[in-house]
Amino acid sequence: MRTFGWSFAVTAVSLVVAFFYGGPTALFLCLILGVLEVSLSFDNAVVNAKILVRMSEFWQKIFLTVGIAIAVFGMRLVFPLLIVGITADLGPVEAISLAMEKGDPETPGSYAYLLNEAHPQIAAFGGMFLLMLFLDFIFEDRDIKWLTWLERPLARIGKLDQLSVVVGGIALVLVAQLLAEDPAIVMVAGVLGMITYIAVNGLGSLFEQEGIEEAGGTIIEDGAAEEGSGAKDRTGPTQLAKATGKAGFFLFLYLEVLDASFSFDGVIGAFAITSDPIIIALGLGFIGAMFVRSITVFLVRKGTLSDYVYLEHGAHWAIAALAIILLVSIGYHVDEIITGLVGVAFIGAAFVSSILRNRRLKAAGVEVGHVDVHAG
Repeated sequence: MRTFGWSFAVTAVSLVVAFFYGGPTALFLCLILGVLEVSLSFDNAVVNAKILVRMSEFWQKIFLTVGIAIAVFGMRLVFPLLIVGITADLGPVEAISLAMEKGDPETPGSYAYLLNEAHPQIAAFGGMFLLMLFLDFIFEDRDIKWLTWLERPLARIGKLDQLSVVVGGIALVLVAQLLAEDPAIVMVAGVLGMITYIAVNGLGSLFEQEGIEEAGGTIIEDGAAEEGSGAKDRTGPTQLAKATGKAGFFLFLYLEVLDASFSFDGVIGAFAITSDPIIIALGLGFIGAMFVRSITVFLVRKGTLSDYVYLEHGAHWAIAALAIILLVSIGYHVDEIITGLVGVAFIGAAFVSSILRNRRLKAAGVEVGHVDVHAG
């Protein structure tokens, strides 16, 4: 309850508001959207936790307070209005007025229709951002590997400089030429997604490294502890390596862009369930986003990623699946249920694999433990 208390409270309030707003139907739709968002974003929570544990307590709190406001109001409410306003050349008041009229996704000129029309650009940007995230992860040689038969050769060829950019660029060209009605728009949006990832991720890494050098700390990853440090075998940074100042800011910015990319499919998919912006904001934003934040905090506080070391791998494979689905959706509709189930399947398989690994290590006499880390 310490971790999920606020999420349950916000869920209860949101459901009550939905009931008074639109009766039992609105309440049911709100609940469905909340479940949809959590199922689609569990891999997001795992990746968030991996990054959040590298941040100082101050920036963790910023992410869990200011960040949630951006996630709820920015991506789940303002972002669709912004897209519709730009697409239809409408002012803010006109866009809000059009949204409140609801409308059917199949009706030209309606709010849902205009947002669906902008789907290729949204999917290209989000898909390429997430694909770059996955490629950078899978092309890096790590001490711990999950799907060794696949991750080992990928890490070997990943030694080629800028391979992620090359693979991502080829994927974008193929998608634009084979799936897009307007290849130029998809190419521009996809390139912007790649540039955003490279810029934000690069700045975060740069300032984080500067902060670590100033503090004299060392990042300990994948159980590789600094010799003579006495640090326990675990995944994650030492207290000295916590990102503060500019490093913390850019990690925060990176997390927000990452969260935005993850939310694209949920925001667009929500219109297959309802075109009411109020219900979407309550279900995706207040319920879904709050629970994603709570799951993130839970993973950090309990040291879950240290106990179940394959979870991070499963999350990144789920990200790869989501990126591919977003890119494919430029030309073909992909049911949101498939998107959610694929992500849950990867996370579940990684969790089971982690349990089996821990049992093997215990049977061999190797201690498997975790370190509780307080997050905010």
